Amino acid sequence: MKRIAFLLILIVLGFSSCLDDNNDNIPFYYELIPIEAVDIPSQFNSGETYTITTSYYRPSDCHSFSGYEYDRIGNERTVSVVNVVLDRVDCQDLEQLDLIDATFDFFVGNESSYTFRFWNGRNEQGENQFITVEVPVNQ
Repeated sequence: MKRIAFLLILIVLGFSSCLDDNNDNIPFYYELIPIEAVDIPSQFNSGETYTITTSYYRPSDCHSFSGYEYDRIGNERTVSVVNVVLDRVDCQDLEQLDLIDATFDFFVGNESSYTFRFWNGRNEQGENQFITVEVPVNQ
C-alpha cells in the first residue's frame, strides 16, 4: 500500500511539474547579423587551437548574441553571427557606435591552409557578401 501511495505521489508531482504557469511567453526569432571585422591569426600551427574574434553591430536592444552558424566544406569554413531577436513592439534601434565582440575556438587539423568566409551581409542585388581570409598552416 505504501508503494502505491508513493507511486501516486510521484505521478501527481510529475504531471504538476508539466503545467505552464508562465503566460509571459515572448515570441522570438533568429537573425543573421553582418560581421564587420575579424581578428584571426595570419598563420596556424597544425594540432593547435586558436581563438577567433568576430565583431558586429547590435541592431536593437532586442537583439542578443545566440551563437554562430558554421559550415564546413573541405578546408573552407563559412561563419555567420546569429542573434536571437525578441519580437516586441518596444524594441529600440541602437546607434552603430560600438562593435560587439564574439569568439569561437578553432582547432587546426591536417589541411595545408584554411579559407574562412565571414558573412558580411547582402549587396543591393541580394547576394551574400563575405570577408574572406586564407590562413596557411605550418605542418
